[in-house]
Amino acid sequence: MASKLFLGSWGFDGAPGIACLCLVAAAYLYFAGRERRPAIPDSAAILDKAIRLAASGETGRAIALLNEALRLSPSLWQARQYRGQMRLGEPDAAESALQDFTEAIRLAPGEPHLYILRSRVFTLLGRESSARADLEAAARLGGDTGAPAGP
Repeated sequence: MASKLFLGSWGFDGAPGIACLCLVAAAYLYFAGRERRPAIPDSAAILDKAIRLAASGETGRAIALLNEALRLSPSLWQARQYRGQMRLGEPDAAESALQDFTEAIRLAPGEPHLYILRSRVFTLLGRESSARADLEAAARLGGDTGAPAGP
């Protein structure tokens, strides 16, 4: 190919055929030699699918997907938040929801809505002082606590 580019003609008869053969061989070896990597599951995509499943009423499958997302990415606090919210709909799951919200707050302490969610669980468990403390923390962080405005 260099002789065609620099000299304007092929150096010998059959050179174009050999050049094409080399190009095809190089392409084959490039693609054949590449590693086939399995697709890496994306935690955010799993989270999105779990939210859609929960919205359609399949909370069991949604929680299983959230567990998988947390296995892949333990610091994904949104998965803990959504799992906690889904668990609130289950009977006798307030303690599990409380653990999820507490861990989400540990991972993302600047998210006021997490404190609001946890305060609701504290209220369900009859722990009013903890609920008030979380509402105050949410207010300090700038979250809408849903509490009525003062006089």
